[in-house]
Amino acid sequence: MIQFRNLSLARGAKPLVEDATLQIHPGWRVGLTGANGSGKSSLFALLRGELHQERGDLEMPAAWVIAHVAQETPALARSALDYTLDGDAELRRIEDELARLEAHHDPADGAHIGELHARLHEIGGYAARARAAALLDGLGFLPADLERPVADFSGGWRMRLNLAQALMCRSDLLLLDEPTNHLDLDAVIWLEQWLRDYRGTLLLISHDREFLDACVSHVAHVENRRLTLYSGGYSDFERQRGERLIQQQAMFEKQQREIAHMEDYIRRFRAKATKARQAQSRIKALERMERIAAAHVDTPFTFSFRDAPPAPDPLLAIEDGAVGYDGKTILTGLALTLRPGERVGLLGRNGAGKSTLIKLLAGGLALSAGRRTDGKGLATGYFAQHQLETLRPDESPLQHMVRLDPAAREQELRDYLGGFDFRGDGAGGTATPATAPCGSFSGGEKSRLALALLIWQRPNLLLLDEPTNHLDLEMRHALTLALQDYEGGMVLVSHDRALLRATCDRFLLVDGGRVQIFDGDLDDYRDWLAARRAEAAAAAQCPDRAADKAARKADRAQAAAERQARLAARRPLVKESEQLEKKLAGWQGEKQQLDTQLADPAFYANPDPAQLQALTRRQAELAALIDEAELRWLELAESLEALAVDGDA
Repeated sequence: MIQFRNLSLARGAKPLVEDATLQIHPGWRVGLTGANGSGKSSLFALLRGELHQERGDLEMPAAWVIAHVAQETPALARSALDYTLDGDAELRRIEDELARLEAHHDPADGAHIGELHARLHEIGGYAARARAAALLDGLGFLPADLERPVADFSGGWRMRLNLAQALMCRSDLLLLDEPTNHLDLDAVIWLEQWLRDYRGTLLLISHDREFLDACVSHVAHVENRRLTLYSGGYSDFERQRGERLIQQQAMFEKQQREIAHMEDYIRRFRAKATKARQAQSRIKALERMERIAAAHVDTPFTFSFRDAPPAPDPLLAIEDGAVGYDGKTILTGLALTLRPGERVGLLGRNGAGKSTLIKLLAGGLALSAGRRTDGKGLATGYFAQHQLETLRPDESPLQHMVRLDPAAREQELRDYLGGFDFRGDGAGGTATPATAPCGSFSGGEKSRLALALLIWQRPNLLLLDEPTNHLDLEMRHALTLALQDYEGGMVLVSHDRALLRATCDRFLLVDGGRVQIFDGDLDDYRDWLAARRAEAAAAAQCPDRAADKAARKADRAQAAAERQARLAARRPLVKESEQLEKKLAGWQGEKQQLDTQLADPAFYANPDPAQLQALTRRQAELAALIDEAELRWLELAESLEALAVDGDA
């Protein structure tokens, strides 16, 4: 197990964790949470042996294999598949040793070669390439990407390769620091399932509450330099922490009442000789008293969207549109209308075209076919990760705001930036200085600044492509609340399901070059993804069987169509047959009564010639009707038999 005993940790002169005592047992999945800068990543560095505690003890099994995600990826010529396989160090050692021994062809090495092959079998080495390919597929890589050199991939995709390499390691302890930052929703859902099946000990830093809830069994929270362990997922942690804060606040208020009472006694009686001893006793008691801190849960983020200009209705419309890059069509048959107040989430597998669609809506791409109509007064606000690169590294948040709105008062801009935790001039505190150049900002600080600039412009159509990357839980919560109150239209791409659930009214599925309404929620989308993966896996394992399955599916579809056609042809015949049966029953009953009446001798004792003639004529009419109906009924029966459908009696 991992055990902390009275452990204190610092970075330089800054204390991070003090007197931490806790145990993490093998197989536990622990989410490590806390504000940015509270020491979460430093605790990971401590576990990897890159930092040492100031005092106290850290105990963990020396033989444990520790896996973590590298933060840098060199521009290697190695293929993505080989780079992933490098994550299993023992596998690579065995492969290298076998290659060396087998190249020498020394008979004396035969026993050692046999031992190496046996070990290779034990660790699943013969299936390692298949496992690595499955990891890359789950993380969104295409089959054609497996042999591409690492150097060909962009920064975000290289981070996915680093994650795949860490997952490939047969580790005892897996350390993951914000693994979902560079993933889209389908990869997050896949990783969530992979981590649930992981058999080692997991420590996970994440700002995605649903991801934490699905993956962890405990939460270790860093707050006020204290490390506290809670049982359960993130939602359980929030509830338990809330209850603890309520209890702490009640104890604080009780202690404050006791302190006030003692101070009042001291103030009134310390000068009186008869009460001086009791007053001095209370003074010493106050000095010895361990003060309880007030519960503090305030978020540093408080912002909302400014009132947008009047919005046209519709905001924009696209008819029979198509869009793509470099002559290649990505999406076609686009028919989309966005209205004020509408909140749309985009779903779809990696590479399906979600970002392409949102760039089109933002005006960054033009239609290659079809027609787009923008409403008069449309004001679009677009957020995407690449826009962080447009920030001027030598300018501060305040300078960016002044450049955006030179007419605004500086104090108004400072107050506004304070809601995004850009405060003061850096003289102290934990907030990011509003006057510091943003070139040295973290990804989260840059994202906050980009959002602040976007919101100030008062858009009536928000287009957000992964806005929560690098944002901590508090900022995500503040953004969620602001979006819930936002009155304009919104289109959102995000891997944060909590944000999607809280802010989107409907979903569009981008798949197969088309955009269509997705009739379901995020749980239905998870099931849709699982079904697609199962189909792809079956096709990859056995192309012939997949082809047979496709043929059988086509046959079933054709049979179903033929069945529907037969059913459609049978319906009027069945209806006519049923009507004939009813008429026949009535005619036969009436004729039977006439036959009985005309066969009765008493009827002729005093006959009425007119009545007799009418009854005889009706008897002949009924006989003719019955004969004609029975003939038609037989024809219908033959036709229905020819159109028989499986299951008909």
